[in-house]
Amino acid sequence: MSISTPPEIPGPATGLRWRAITAEDVDAWLELVRRIAAVDKPGYVQQRADLEHVLAASSDNPARDTLLGLDRSGVARAYGYLVRTEGSDKIHGAGGVDPQWRRRGIGTALLRWQQQRARERLLETGHEKGLLRFMAEEDNASHVALFHAANASVVRYFTEMTRPLDTDIPDTKLPDGLEYVTFNEDISEALRVAHNEVFRDHWGSEERDPERWQHNVEHPHFRADWTFVVMDTAAGEIAGYNIASFDPEGEKLNGYTEGYTELLGVRRSYRGLGLAPAMLGEAMRRYKAAGMERAGLGVDTENPSGALGLYESLGYTPTFREVFFDLHVLP
Repeated sequence: MSISTPPEIPGPATGLRWRAITAEDVDAWLELVRRIAAVDKPGYVQQRADLEHVLAASSDNPARDTLLGLDRSGVARAYGYLVRTEGSDKIHGAGGVDPQWRRRGIGTALLRWQQQRARERLLETGHEKGLLRFMAEEDNASHVALFHAANASVVRYFTEMTRPLDTDIPDTKLPDGLEYVTFNEDISEALRVAHNEVFRDHWGSEERDPERWQHNVEHPHFRADWTFVVMDTAAGEIAGYNIASFDPEGEKLNGYTEGYTELLGVRRSYRGLGLAPAMLGEAMRRYKAAGMERAGLGVDTENPSGALGLYESLGYTPTFREVFFDLHVLP
């Protein structure tokens, strides 16, 4: 096995002073994220809760897995971090550079540090193979070019889709013995377990442990009133579920309000009963009743279950695509 060597932190050639991100940096970090978003106009902008979770996750070490680049005045101009699910051979990287500080090699320097740190982490946990994964929006040319320049491989595309709610909403009924139950704390753990079971064979999916799950259901964008399960009343078990969110900044970014299906799943023994279209119809009704103009979701473009075709048949149309890149850091 190769010996782990400490990753090289970007040097003074970048014009920035580098150090780990701390809880006291969250305000400055959030301001940087918003400056980047104002130019790049991504489909989603990280919130304070997301940044705080990066620093609080027990599976990561922010003292070693985060970097913040500060200019001479102490203003945050760039950041990068790594996150990893316990035991996984995949490490996820993210970062950004202030638009005023681009084209100076900062993004490349951050990416090089992330590669070295990812390799170090995998070796520390006994892995002999492993990769670093990134996501970029397909129309963000500079972000995509950065990963291509590093010889990262495109491994998957995800398509974001939306549907207007001022047209007919499908009114598919549930089979007898099944009923909708709105999210509540009493079913939260059963829903987590059901989700992990449903997504066990989905590309790129990793198990959501109680800590990560709690972050999801306590996130400010999570909508408990739009989140529901299909309950098998006789068996007392979850057959399927729709987990929903609302981004209040979405109207500014996209020009419309949207109820968003974060996760949709049907357990194997309940497939073939039409639960997915029924749940999407129910979600649409809840979104519309709350004043939303559209319903949105994202789909793995290559999902073998035919999910993309189902969503298209229900009136969802593509808005943009996300590209996933892999960099093999071991061997």
